[in-house]
Amino acid sequence: MDERPALLRQDLTLLTIPAVFVLLWSSGFIAAKIGLGHAETLTFLGLRYFVVTLLMTCVALAMGAPWPKSWLEVGHIAVAGALLQALYFGGVWLAMGMGVGAGVAALIVCMQPILTAAVVGPLLGERVTRRQWFGLILGFTGVALVVARKLSLGLGSVEGMAWAFVGLLGITFGTLYQKKFCAEMDPRSGSAIQFFVAALLISPLALIFEDGVIHWTPAFVAALAYMVVFLSLIAMVLLTILIRRGAVSRMTSMFFLVPPVATLLGYLILDEPVGPVALAGMAVAVVGVALVVAPERTP
Repeated sequence: MDERPALLRQDLTLLTIPAVFVLLWSSGFIAAKIGLGHAETLTFLGLRYFVVTLLMTCVALAMGAPWPKSWLEVGHIAVAGALLQALYFGGVWLAMGMGVGAGVAALIVCMQPILTAAVVGPLLGERVTRRQWFGLILGFTGVALVVARKLSLGLGSVEGMAWAFVGLLGITFGTLYQKKFCAEMDPRSGSAIQFFVAALLISPLALIFEDGVIHWTPAFVAALAYMVVFLSLIAMVLLTILIRRGAVSRMTSMFFLVPPVATLLGYLILDEPVGPVALAGMAVAVVGVALVVAPERTP
């Protein structure tokens, strides 16, 4: 029996999932930036989580997805959700709400593979090579160059950049925690729990620190719908699948494509300026990430 068609379909699947994820993840920065022009940051984020919680719960129930068998499993999923959803997205959206460009925010948080490999990887027994350490230096040098240039041009603030780095910590430790404690989590039911936890965490902060202003323009409705369906439902399911498949320090190898794609989309859709210094810094950072995540050659 010829197994080549099955192997070809498998290879196409392995290529398609990361490619679709990169496109969705990159465009999510653009949709969020558009929506934030019509609503306060935490208010928009809390609304998104309540809507997507309802949708994902309906999807999980309709498809008969298995739910956690113990409260301990629920607790682990909730912690991962607090890190991946509330801290990561909260940090990134606050950064963009303070004027940080979509491409710059994407570049900062996409240093995740470097932070994972260089700081946390050794704690989990994953060896960090000299090439990866060199990639670490290159990556953060490139990010520092881009951030310094944007700040000198008045594009964003120090506080906004700091929130982007908070988001970087959220997705790094959230990914590690989910990989270690939620390996058997169903992406449908697990995501519903995580979105609900994020809604419970973000909404009170919105009520305390914001006025709840939302301008229900067509642009805002379109941005909300895109964030709910494509980024929250589809992209997060793909991220869960990718987390379950890969080694901790290399499963996010596709992330080094997100900053240039987000920057290109930001230039085309939002007219965000892209200068030669920022492009050079981004190129250095992307090369650094590539050095960290690229597999070693075997003799």
